[in-house]
Amino acid sequence: MKYPLRNLVYEKIRQAGTTTDSDLLNALAKDGVTLAEADFNKILLDLEIYGLVRVSWVTKEKRRVELVSEKTG
Repeated sequence: MKYPLRNLVYEKIRQAGTTTDSDLLNALAKDGVTLAEADFNKILLDLEIYGLVRVSWVTKEKRRVELVSEKTG
């Protein structure tokens, strides 16, 4: 069974806590996962819609990707 890319990207974000989109792509590439820009953006959008991550623009070319705090109770 193939591990869904969305889960793999989420795990990388969980490990980093807060990262940039380019650093995240580099970390995925280091693990042998190559994503097209459109697919990467779709995964980030899905994770943001699910309320798991928050994506914000830092500069015109760079985005900050941060894990939404996991509140209990």
